Parts: sequence; structure tokens; C-alpha cells
Amino acid sequence: MKEPLYKQIYDALHDAILTGTLAPGSRVPTEKELSETYQVSRITSKRALTELEQNQLIYRVQGSGSFVRQKTSRVATGKILFVLPFANDLSLGNFTEGIYPIMQAYGYELLMTPADYLEKTSPQELMQEFDGMIYYASNTSSYYDLLFTCQQHGFPVVTLDKQLHDFDFPAILPDNFEGGQLAAAHLLSLGHQRIAYIFGSRHHPQSVRKRYLGYVETMQRSVDFLTKLDDGRAVLTEAVTYIQDQQITAAICENDLVAIELMRHIRQHPQIPADFSIIGFDNIQAAALVDPALTTIGQNFAEMGRLAGLKVIEQINQSADTAQEKNHVSTEPAAQLVAVSLIIRESTQPKE
Repeated sequence: MKEPLYKQIYDALHDAILTGTLAPGSRVPTEKELSETYQVSRITSKRALTELEQNQLIYRVQGSGSFVRQKTSRVATGKILFVLPFANDLSLGNFTEGIYPIMQAYGYELLMTPADYLEKTSPQELMQEFDGMIYYASNTSSYYDLLFTCQQHGFPVVTLDKQLHDFDFPAILPDNFEGGQLAAAHLLSLGHQRIAYIFGSRHHPQSVRKRYLGYVETMQRSVDFLTKLDDGRAVLTEAVTYIQDQQITAAICENDLVAIELMRHIRQHPQIPADFSIIGFDNIQAAALVDPALTTIGQNFAEMGRLAGLKVIEQINQSADTAQEKNHVSTEPAAQLVAVSLIIRESTQPKE
């Protein structure tokens, strides 16, 4: 059944307010303007405006018109949402050791959920249900509409793993650049010079690019790898051929899963680690269980969880007193880097 005309107007204005197209304090079209735009009676347009006013989305000033209501303080729920793509498989990175004690100390309940929760939840429901959100950004382009609305309404959000440069959310990040440096320096110390960087695909996430640049910086200071190895990198699907053609003796992989898959592809030609050394990233549980056990760059997930918990609570406390009441222009988000560590296992050995 087709919606009533007044409801169509209401929905259009409602969406414009929530997405920030009509910013807090901005003037709303008048009854006359709406009736002309939508070709309806002024009674119909008036009903739409009346419902917006009743729902606390606009207010009216006698003789001046209707305006978008400034964001009012939310009722505290005592709950924080933690969106984690691998929430059902913490072997890929367990933040709970650091974050749960913070939640308990400050009296918050933490709901951990996979990212698809955001596909089923409107921004309004999210902001009514929770006081803030910790968002592990598996990529930097998902849920833009929802995140934009959260920012417009001053809803506290802290991102993990990646910065969202279009927003001003604070971010807690592993020092991926340092990780690339540590991996390259370790292989160089073992006598390797022909060291490649292996990507899992041609899509390079922000974190992976930082790891690669750390590798590049260290290699440029040590050997003329750009001349010897073309650009020194390959994707997994062409890695075996590249390794053979370029006479590579060691590889740094964008993460542990790529490293383990490369080990499977190479098998015994060359032998690992007798003839070929491999380093991964992230120190997932499987890294210690493969044969040979994988040398890797470990993230301090507990510390990242602790800092994210503290930061979102800080944001919640600030927003209670300094709610943003204007159309927001995003700035570069503040990022806090957490040190990574080299975990040496059997997949790396001195070059013969």
C-alpha cells in the first residue's frame, strides 16, 4: 500500500535531518514551500511538520518558521557496542583481556558483535541502545551513512586497526610501519638480501600499506632492492613464480594467513626454512601450530583493547557535557599507536 502523502514528506525530512543534510539549527521548508514542492495541500504539509515537532526533531519559532532541533543529551544506557568482524573467532585477535577489565571498572556492559549487526540496525536504534561504540574497521569504506550520522549527532565512536580519514573518530592502531621495519631488519640480520613482500591480493588495506612501507624504508637503508628486485613485491597468486624468477631467499607476508598459504604453495621447493625464510603478521593462533612454526609480528591486542575501552569512555564523558550542536566539518582523526613485537620461530633461519 502506498504511504500517505504527509508520511512521504515526513520521511524525506526525517532522513535529511538524520543524515545531516538538514543540520541542527537549520531552517526547515515552510508549509507553503512543502505544499508546492510535493504538490499537496498545506494541511498535508502541516501534518508532516507537526509530527516532526512531536518527535522532537524540529521546533517552531513564531514568525520565523521551523528549525532542526539541536541534539539533546541521550539517556545513558550503561552499554557499549564492540563491532568486531571476527567476534566469533577470537583466535584471529583477542582484545577481551584488555577491554573487559576497563568495562568492569567503569560499570559498563560490553556487547561484542560481528559487523553485520550494523546492517540490521539504524543509527537511531544504535544511539538509543548504546552510549558509545568501538568499531574494528575491517575496511575504510563500510557503513559510511551510519558513521556519518553518528558523527553528526556526537555519538562516541573509537576505531580499531584503521583510521577513517573522513571522520574525526579517535583511533587505536598497531604500529604497522614499525612491524614492517622489524620484519625486514630481522631477515637482513640473518644474511638475506633478496627479500620480497607478498600481498594476499591486489587490494591493499591501510594497515597492509603501512607494513609494506616499513619494509621499504628498512630495505632502502640496507640494500638496493629496488634495482635488484623490480619493486620487491608480488601477490600470492604469482608469488611462487616471482620467488623463483627473482631468486628470492626470504619473504615478508602481509599477514599470517598469507604466510601460511605461501608455505603451502612452496612446499619443499625451496625447503622452509633451510633455503627460504618467511615472516607473517598478527601472531594468530595458527602461526605457532604450523610446521615449521611461523615467525611473525605480534600485535598487543590486550593493550589495544584497554586503550580503546578507556578512549570510548572518555568520549562518552566528554559528549555528556560538550555535545556537538552544529554541522560538523571532519578533521584528521587522532591516532594512538601501539607497539608491535617480533616473535621469532622456526620459519626463519640464517641464509646459508
